[in-house]
Amino acid sequence: MTEPAFRLAPDATLLTPLRVGATAAANRIFMAPLTRSRAQSDGTPSDLAAEYYSQRAGAGIIISEATAVCEQANGAYMNTPGIYTDRHQAVWAEIASAVHAKGGKMFVQLWHVGRMAHPEISGFDVVAPSAIAADAVTHTPSGKQQLTVPRALRIDEIESIVGQFRAAARRAVDAGMDGVEIHSANGYLLHEFLSDVVNVRTDGYGGSPQNRARFTAEVVEAVAAEIGADRVGVRISPGGSAGDMQENDTVSAYEALLNRIAGLQIAYLHVLIDPSSQTFGALRALWSGTLVLNTGRDTGTDFCQLESLADWGAASAVAVGRTWLANPDLIDRLVLGAELNEPDVSTFYASGPAGYIDYPTLDELAEPQTA
Repeated sequence: MTEPAFRLAPDATLLTPLRVGATAAANRIFMAPLTRSRAQSDGTPSDLAAEYYSQRAGAGIIISEATAVCEQANGAYMNTPGIYTDRHQAVWAEIASAVHAKGGKMFVQLWHVGRMAHPEISGFDVVAPSAIAADAVTHTPSGKQQLTVPRALRIDEIESIVGQFRAAARRAVDAGMDGVEIHSANGYLLHEFLSDVVNVRTDGYGGSPQNRARFTAEVVEAVAAEIGADRVGVRISPGGSAGDMQENDTVSAYEALLNRIAGLQIAYLHVLIDPSSQTFGALRALWSGTLVLNTGRDTGTDFCQLESLADWGAASAVAVGRTWLANPDLIDRLVLGAELNEPDVSTFYASGPAGYIDYPTLDELAEPQTA
């Protein structure tokens, strides 16, 4: 176990309520999306997922693990969930009910993995804005495999995927979720279109910053029209290198995106970035709505820094990943200045309850041990 960076005062900005579109968040420490690779083979969330998420209902908003909008949208990793069948929706409804019963709020993160897919996992062609492969490997049923060269999407296929995001968002809200987050970060499909390196198209979805931002913008607009803009979040990671992502220009396409969607008044913008970077400063100045900051630190979350950023107004809220994973009662621990559980990396993507629903709370640690 480790000591937290510091003890949060009861009146700390991070502990104050926040209105996030249609959702009233009890605090400003959100649970970041975390792939856990425990879904069933057909994309149905794990039988343990309702317990896992409800244990962490103390987060201001829980943002779910990345969830496929269609069968072809999966394929980057094995055993990741979807929300495109009735069975999927039914289990997500159980998860929403469990989280709400504990007083929590939850958004489902929607993704299409694009060129990060492997056909041995997805069973489909790998697609992307352009026929440029990611220099990366993934675990497939037959072992570790190099990612393949994708096929460039046709315009009619892009239009179809926009509809798939829209339909998945409808399923999420019908399942009782408070909203959805559109994943346009971390080297997956929508992020790939934003890149001036990975996207070399010469049609209306490539070239200029406005064209490269068009696909994400159309998804946001379609989803907002379907479920209401006040239930929609968007995640971006300008300059992020995950998934062998490369961007020479880390600002222009994002400026174009934010300018296009600003009038929608979506629930929040979730930015994965170093807050000291010039890119963050440029984009922060453009965004007047709720901004959720994720610094991307895998370990040793600096809550002192995060509190300062929230106190200064640089971030409306913060998204924390591994620290929430290992500490279901994170808010209580921060208020008390209690030690934090260390995340067990070996169980991040394993099956079963270990490292998933068995991290102890302070109350459980205080219970008398029986022989």
